[in-house]
Amino acid sequence: MQNTSHAVMAQRHEAKDSADDFPTPPWATRALIEHIVGVDQVRGLTCLEPAAGRGYMARPLAEYFSQVDSADAYSYGFAPVRDFLTFPYEAMSHDWVITNPPFRLAEEFVDRAMTVARKGVAILARTVFLESVGRYEGIFRENPPTAFAQFSERVPMVKGRLDQKASTATGYAWFVWEKTSSVVVPRLMWVPPCRKKLEKQSDYQG
Repeated sequence: MQNTSHAVMAQRHEAKDSADDFPTPPWATRALIEHIVGVDQVRGLTCLEPAAGRGYMARPLAEYFSQVDSADAYSYGFAPVRDFLTFPYEAMSHDWVITNPPFRLAEEFVDRAMTVARKGVAILARTVFLESVGRYEGIFRENPPTAFAQFSERVPMVKGRLDQKASTATGYAWFVWEKTSSVVVPRLMWVPPCRKKLEKQSDYQG
């Protein structure tokens, strides 16, 4: 009999050379701007999405930022092929770096993004990214996020495609570093139920 407990279902294992292609539903990206960062706070600014895939995060970001540059280490036909960890982006070349990085490389993405971004960094990651001694010592102890925003409703992600009818047992959250913030203790936040309000039927077309 198949074990369908949440503890098992929530695990997602990818090979070390995997593209970790789990497209982000666009409404989850809009939630970052609408409920965490603030629409007025990004108006007129630039953004880099360095793990853009097919553009499901870059397109909604373009609804708020004046310019969104995209790239990915793999070719999906949407953005230039550039490995974020090795491509020579200039320091503070973009106001924000916002992405859903490969989970196994998320720590390295945060470190690199903090150099590239002038104002802030936001990554969408599994809630369990909070765990592990390695991440505590490598990121959180010296450079904790200014905000940790847990989704109150699930964000379904399916390998290789965007599926409006998908479900998931995995919890996701936005980890946000606002470089100009004076926050010492990270803000614990919840992303309120907002899928129905922020989701567009056109997100799933084409």
